[in-house]
Amino acid sequence: MAEQARWTRARLGRGGPPLDLLTARFDRHVYAPHAHDEFTIGVCVGGSEVIDYRGGRIRPGPGSIVVLAPGEMHTGRPAAAEGYAYRALYAGTPLLTDGTLGTAVPHFHDPLLDDPELATALRLTHTELAACPDPLEAESRIPWLLTALARRHSTARATSDTVPGASGIAHAVRDRLADELTAPPSLAALATDLGLSRYQLLRAFRTTMGVPPYAWLAQYRVNRARRLLESGLRPAEVAGLVGFADQAHLTRWFRRVLGVTPAAYRNSVQDSGR
Repeated sequence: MAEQARWTRARLGRGGPPLDLLTARFDRHVYAPHAHDEFTIGVCVGGSEVIDYRGGRIRPGPGSIVVLAPGEMHTGRPAAAEGYAYRALYAGTPLLTDGTLGTAVPHFHDPLLDDPELATALRLTHTELAACPDPLEAESRIPWLLTALARRHSTARATSDTVPGASGIAHAVRDRLADELTAPPSLAALATDLGLSRYQLLRAFRTTMGVPPYAWLAQYRVNRARRLLESGLRPAEVAGLVGFADQAHLTRWFRRVLGVTPAAYRNSVQDSGR
């Protein structure tokens, strides 16, 4: 397989700050010593790599998480002829401190982490956002996972997970998302309106609704899409009317929720009508 490096830029909420995602596979490429302004958080998905970092060497293998601090020089190269593949994202410090006490840069004693559950979640989130960088989905998933990363593996201390009035908060957010389904507000803006941190808003919503905001809105959009498909509109028309990025985005969620494609659903209800 040829070497590849594909960058995707997501937005953390509508009009929010950018978040860069890298999907890479290298057989021979050697990175020159360099540093990033943000945290570099990667998951190895194949092969093995050698990274020079903080005067030592780390050797990520499949399933391991790598966390490189802002401003820290590092390199990267294949550890063997098979090369290596990884997914990485580049996150500003606030994304790791939203659910922790203080705003200091979290310190990770060990840059190489063994956390299979979190590695799987990071890899899946990265893959799905790289395919469709929906702003609300990015803002619902990335800060939540990075807060978990900081809480589990850094020196940062967790804030309380108790959010007074969680049910009322969740229903207020739900109503705003439903009212503005084609261009939903950012969670950061909603949190500010409610006098909360974004993490508190996410916590309240997930606790009350059982799913994060983007997943709730996607299911609400699917239900709206059903009505439009039943009226005879085509999936390509329906996708934009209910706020999905395109027909593929609609299809992905329609199948998740109902088990069939929008086209198959439309055909079946029209056939039964005839």
